[in-house]
Amino acid sequence: MENTNNVSKFILWGLSQDQELQQLCFVLFLLFYVVIILGNLLIIITIKHSERPNSPMYFFLRYLSFVDICYSSVTAPKLIADFLVERKIICFVGCIAQLFGVHFFGCTEIFLLTVMAYDRYIAICKPLHYMTIMNKHVCNWMVVASWAGVFVHSMVQTLLTMQLPFCGPNEIVHFCAVHPLIKLACTDISIVGVIVVANSGMISLSCFVVLVVSYVVILVSLKTHSSKGCLKALSTCASHITIVILFFGPCIFFYMRPSTTFSEDKMVTVFYTIITPMLNPLIYTLRNEEVKNAMKKLWSREVIVGGKLKMWYVE
Repeated sequence: MENTNNVSKFILWGLSQDQELQQLCFVLFLLFYVVIILGNLLIIITIKHSERPNSPMYFFLRYLSFVDICYSSVTAPKLIADFLVERKIICFVGCIAQLFGVHFFGCTEIFLLTVMAYDRYIAICKPLHYMTIMNKHVCNWMVVASWAGVFVHSMVQTLLTMQLPFCGPNEIVHFCAVHPLIKLACTDISIVGVIVVANSGMISLSCFVVLVVSYVVILVSLKTHSSKGCLKALSTCASHITIVILFFGPCIFFYMRPSTTFSEDKMVTVFYTIITPMLNPLIYTLRNEEVKNAMKKLWSREVIVGGKLKMWYVE
């Protein structure tokens, strides 16, 4: 296939062409992005100052919060800035970099959620062996393996797109997603479309199935636990399950299909790149008792320290 690329930039449609609506969206999405950054930073700081900062659950949750910040930062700043300009443009290299970033951090989140489900399975179903199985060495290797697998996945998606010839239309949705990009190629994309589904779609679907099976096994095993232990496990699992549904639903809708675009794609991509990372810290603080208690202790400690410093200053 001859790679004839006459496209040096892409024109982004944006979420709306209405100027007043764009100004409203600017304020709204800027607020969303600030909440994403502050909310996930709060979880990272809480875990760092908690009584068990090295526990496996906190270890993975800290990485998840970091990935959420990076994931939303791939698309949100450009999206927010474009609300203030009439002509929305992104260069070819910038578009490819954005595509790589979306897949890299998005797939990292998928793998982390899967690993966290395994962590909860061991904690609830094999509590006596939990710290032996989920030791620090194993946790580190799980994260490293996730990064390695994600890098391979992202490179495949990026290289597949880069080698396509672009010579005609250059208008896409509000950010560089794989389906809108390969549709612009001046060649038959049927094989590439199948590879995209096999690569992204099957990762999303297979991890989702593993997650569902894991949580079904966990919920069944709770029958043998005490009421207090059962409620504590349900509190932790409920937050995980909620995030899994919010994240995997849009991913499966977007990638488990042929290379076509729908009118709903704009809202779906906004949901899993901005809304879900914003909701993650809220869900974990509201639904997870351990994280909620850790935040209360951190806040109480800061209030006490702040009070002592104020008294010392007055004296």
